[in-house]
Amino acid sequence: MTDPVLDLSAGLAAAPQPRTAVLVVDDGTEIAYHRWEPDPGVRAHPAPVVLLHGFTANTMVDWASTGTVTALTAMGRTVVGVDARGHGQSQKSPDPRRYGEPRMARDLRAVIDLLDAHEVDLVGYSMGSIVSLLVAAEEPKVRKLVVGGVGAGVVELGGVDTRVLPNDVLAEALLADDPSSLPPEVAGMRMFAEAVGADLPSLAAQARAVHTGGVALARITARILVIAGDRDPLAARPEVLADAIPDARLVLVAGDHTIIGSSPDFRTAVADFLRD
Repeated sequence: MTDPVLDLSAGLAAAPQPRTAVLVVDDGTEIAYHRWEPDPGVRAHPAPVVLLHGFTANTMVDWASTGTVTALTAMGRTVVGVDARGHGQSQKSPDPRRYGEPRMARDLRAVIDLLDAHEVDLVGYSMGSIVSLLVAAEEPKVRKLVVGGVGAGVVELGGVDTRVLPNDVLAEALLADDPSSLPPEVAGMRMFAEAVGADLPSLAAQARAVHTGGVALARITARILVIAGDRDPLAARPEVLADAIPDARLVLVAGDHTIIGSSPDFRTAVADFLRD
């Protein structure tokens, strides 16, 4: 998720317009994805970059409006942003059985297969990082992987850090009749979700289905960048995650969980890692 949502309109207007399509996956859910081509006159890189946003957000909010897409297309990259089920332009459902990061990982792999590329680079943030790690553990096509907004919780809890934001508390907050009564740690997320027009019952369903089954980190063959804000409680002790992945690189940037939208250093680190 990002926080300064009302300040992102200028970045969104400046982003190139994508081609948006829908893929119907194996359980009948419609998954929207958005494709940007490399900038004209720039040598095209053969490996597309696939982006997956954080919880409550979508491709346009986390990647297009923040300058990440424009930075990558300027480098000659084809960029494909996937809206996770229940988010953005993808199909919604209030049923927790239709959610969970492993289910989202199957969706993401279906989009990757559609690209018909020999290799892909994968970038995830927060919830999207868990999904991306699950994909990379099973998909040898992933050449490079960037995971942002997660830390020790991946190793110690098997997914996002629910010690900071318990999933049942989050689900109840998303459906609360009186948002003004919510504690600060969940009020901001509820406000953000409403500001971006997210479907609250779908988000609550994902909160109830959050993955805690772990990730087979040792099976990942991709080169990996772990990036986190130095004041992000949801990505506490990211070095624990980096140490658990063979040859992973760790970058800390100043900020909290909103670095995906507020930190130029975040975008620079992502672009530099994917540059070759």
